[in-house]
Amino acid sequence: MRCVIARYPFDLTKQGVLDSMKGVTPQPVTGESVTIGRRRYPVKQVGVVVTRQDSRDFSAAEVTRTMTRLGFTCHPAPGAEPAPAPAATPVQTASALLGGPVQPQE
Repeated sequence: MRCVIARYPFDLTKQGVLDSMKGVTPQPVTGESVTIGRRRYPVKQVGVVVTRQDSRDFSAAEVTRTMTRLGFTCHPAPGAEPAPAPAATPVQTASALLGGPVQPQE
């Protein structure tokens, strides 16, 4: 798969990432992470190994997006707050106040 990380194009495959990460000891996970094989790696560490670039050259979001597209499972940072529930529309709020059923937002 063709992807762009830190403004440089890369041709990555799932098997190529698995081969690159084979034998690499995972660093402690403090931010976003990705599961490769049976191990969980910080996305920045995966980006460094796969692209051979400095971790300051790319963002965790770039690597997360690429790993997701390749089929790996990505995880948010530990302790990250889940996204808030969408706010109810004025009609839903009025309906709830009048005792009617609350319709889910589409």
